[in-house]
Amino acid sequence: MSIYRDDTLEWITACADVLDENSHYLTKLDAAIGDGDHGINMDRGFNAVMLKIPEVADKDIGTIFKTVGMTLISTVGGAAGPLYGTFFLQAGMKSTGKMELNLEDWLLALESAVAGVVMRGKAELGDKTMVDALSPAVDSLKHSMDDHLSIGQAIQLSAEAAKQGMVDTIPWVARKGRASYLGERSAGHQDPGATSSYLILQAAADTWADS
Repeated sequence: MSIYRDDTLEWITACADVLDENSHYLTKLDAAIGDGDHGINMDRGFNAVMLKIPEVADKDIGTIFKTVGMTLISTVGGAAGPLYGTFFLQAGMKSTGKMELNLEDWLLALESAVAGVVMRGKAELGDKTMVDALSPAVDSLKHSMDDHLSIGQAIQLSAEAAKQGMVDTIPWVARKGRASYLGERSAGHQDPGATSSYLILQAAADTWADS
């Protein structure tokens, strides 16, 4: 089974919907340890993405992802714009010319996307950032490949790994980003970037469950 171009379009729409639904929640999380605008910024960015998608809906998956990335960079404020923009741009680079993705293709795209985020943000596992949700998701996909699971199963397990990574950030002291300015006071709060990353990957799992 494969993830087809129309499946990726449905995923982007699902991302826009879930980020809109959780805009206030993400902003509340960010208010505790950041600038208090993460939910608003992500919602605005994906609203802009939805206006751009019709222009590339008939293109390959790589073009769609790259368009999402460039739009997020130009419309999302703070660090989230460059980071999520890089995420989708790097995924797009690995999907150039493809009209469908198998599990290995998606793994390579996600792995490249996360590597781009790490390089751009200079964050590592345990720094209390979006990487703490994204990196376990990649590791989970690798295990699913080894276990020969279906795409639907693999992506659901990947989202579950991202959720655990998100929850794991709660007791940690932030070492990167705005939250790091708070020092010990950042402990006890769930990282908003890890949360939005989980929501995006869970949207993929929900959308591609039958792939």
